[in-house]
Amino acid sequence: MLGQKDTEVKISTILGSDAECTGNFSAKGSVRLDGKVSGDVTVTGKLIIGATGSVYGNITAASVMIGGEVQGDVNAPEKTELTSTARVFGDISTKVIVIDENAVFQGGVNMNQEASEKRQKPSSKAVRAGKKSAKAAIEEALKEVEEEAKREETAAASLQENADEPGNEASLNDEE
Repeated sequence: MLGQKDTEVKISTILGSDAECTGNFSAKGSVRLDGKVSGDVTVTGKLIIGATGSVYGNITAASVMIGGEVQGDVNAPEKTELTSTARVFGDISTKVIVIDENAVFQGGVNMNQEASEKRQKPSSKAVRAGKKSAKAAIEEALKEVEEEAKREETAAASLQENADEPGNEASLNDEE
């Protein structure tokens, strides 16, 4: 859930800091990667890339925590987290993203979700409150328009009264 930390992840595969993998890498479960992979990485669970880890290829995993370098696109439907030591050069597709201060990220983020997940029906109370607010705003705008029209009528009547006075006719004709 949002707001809760992942306190326990059962790691099924560890790729140490001195390990190098050339070619695509895939594993079931969760993986900790501190070495280098030159190829696409596919993991069924959570992928944790340590500060010394690097991936030069695309990543697909349920969720990803990146502390190292990634040059490629990341597809993690659940969550993507970039720690302060992360360097990511590629697009990210995820539901939830967390980017720590000092992380480097160059790319785009797609957080599109299914319409049924993304859109929740507003409560009827909120809808009623919104209607009242909109109605009040319209009434206020109409009052302002009416007041402006009254001011214009008063100003026009005042000008007409001044023009009707005998001494003001000459001064009006001089201005023309």
